[in-house]
Amino acid sequence: MDAVLDSCGRRRVRALLLLHLFIVSGAAECPKPLTWQNMVLTNEALLQNNFKEGAEITYECANGYEKEEGSGTSTCTGGEWTNPDLQCKKKDCGLPRPQPHMAFIIDEGTLFGASVKVICDKGYELSGTAYKDCYASGWSGRARCDVVTCVKPNAVANGRSSWDSDKEPEYGEIIEFFCDDGHTLIGNKTIECTETGQYSSPPPECEGKRGDVDTNKDTGAMPVIVSVISTVIVVLIVLLILHHFLLKRKGSYDTGEDLKPELLQFQNL
Repeated sequence: MDAVLDSCGRRRVRALLLLHLFIVSGAAECPKPLTWQNMVLTNEALLQNNFKEGAEITYECANGYEKEEGSGTSTCTGGEWTNPDLQCKKKDCGLPRPQPHMAFIIDEGTLFGASVKVICDKGYELSGTAYKDCYASGWSGRARCDVVTCVKPNAVANGRSSWDSDKEPEYGEIIEFFCDDGHTLIGNKTIECTETGQYSSPPPECEGKRGDVDTNKDTGAMPVIVSVISTVIVVLIVLLILHHFLLKRKGSYDTGEDLKPELLQFQNL
């Protein structure tokens, strides 16, 4: 009787072991893990192909994000993955590195994906990119602000300028002009290089006194000409008045033959 019970016990234990092995071997495996927002699988997890019950994988923050808290571990339980306890936040590029005569318009902030506009101070022009983007590695794009220059002023006849450099005048620089002895400066004595790359006014000229003397001579001849013309006009008027008077004296139908001696005598005066 004891032998029969012992045999039955062995069969029962064997059956339980086989059932356990069947259950364990038939347990569902987890599918390939998915990518969560702002998180990616580590390289080690990407190399795994089978994910059995109890298997663990690790997540890390995606490019442009950094870990705020949590471990990033997910476990295969009952054929499903547990949610990873990882929180990621955008990287902060901070303010762009300041450069001379440069400023930034920051409307979108300084976090990953934001963009800022580059502007230059008055009298300086932008060279390079007009915008910088916040990437995972920091701000992108190179830019600088170069001072505006004006072309060198031309030489002034019968004069000189205060600019004696081979370089072009820069924004805000003032050039002064001087005339040689005996010449007069016509125009502004100083000109300034403005933010547009143009001067505030055209360069002046130096005018000599010789032109003033010639002008005076021409002006002095004018009264003589006017005097001669006036004299001729007066003589003609007098002749007309005298002729009319004589006609009136001799009558309306007088031919004027008797006046010829008088007219001849008047002309000889």
